[in-house]
Amino acid sequence: MNVAEIKAAVDAGNLVHWANEGYRVHRDGLGQYLITFVPNGSTIGLTDRSGRQLNGAEADFFILEPDHGTAAG
Repeated sequence: MNVAEIKAAVDAGNLVHWANEGYRVHRDGLGQYLITFVPNGSTIGLTDRSGRQLNGAEADFFILEPDHGTAAG
């Protein structure tokens, strides 16, 4: 996912993660897009100061699809 896709997904209310489900991408009250490691609250910006370079590889961002209770077995 690129920067624009990530921001659009967050704005649409999707659960966006980076690298694994422990890292959540969100927007704060000031409109900043952030990556937070949920277990300890450690947070960095989604991008560098220019707003163009992601703080992570595009391929490592993903939307967590909701579980609709369709477990096998």
